[in-house]
Amino acid sequence: MDIGNKIKRLRLQLNLSQAELADRCELTKGYISQLENDLTSPSISTLCDILAALGTDLAEFFKREDDDRVVFSADDFIEKRDDGMLLKWIIPNAQKNEMEPILVELLSGASTALDFPHEGEEFGYVLEGKICIELGKNQYVCKKGETFYFKADKTHRITNGSRNSAKLLWVSTPPNF
Repeated sequence: MDIGNKIKRLRLQLNLSQAELADRCELTKGYISQLENDLTSPSISTLCDILAALGTDLAEFFKREDDDRVVFSADDFIEKRDDGMLLKWIIPNAQKNEMEPILVELLSGASTALDFPHEGEEFGYVLEGKICIELGKNQYVCKKGETFYFKADKTHRITNGSRNSAKLLWVSTPPNF
């Protein structure tokens, strides 16, 4: 972690000079300069004072950059193959979020595991092929370009009964995969 550079970025975002930040923290301009150039390290108490003057705190300051990521590439995806099914978690560590999007590819005759009733909701968009959604005692067909949405308060699974593979984007909330 580059503490000095991060303090400098925060200071510049607030349009503060080193002297103004030093005055707010009862420090010297020279000390702020040394911090920003990584020539010295602050005590926890001093760092807390500086961060308070910059409108933030230790937790926010040391928060991992990955927590704020917005865009993910195929290199970030996690894949699992299982009985004619390919699951791709397209957002790393999505289980810590409120929803969990995955890409599901089902070969002909394959199905997801039977999911038991739970809190939350399920949404899907069929990208290729045709699927059957088993929801409690009912079955629903969903084709390419169509979506599905249901409360997860009944047993449910998705089956591909067609001769071609099917691909869908499936979003669960809360995460349960």
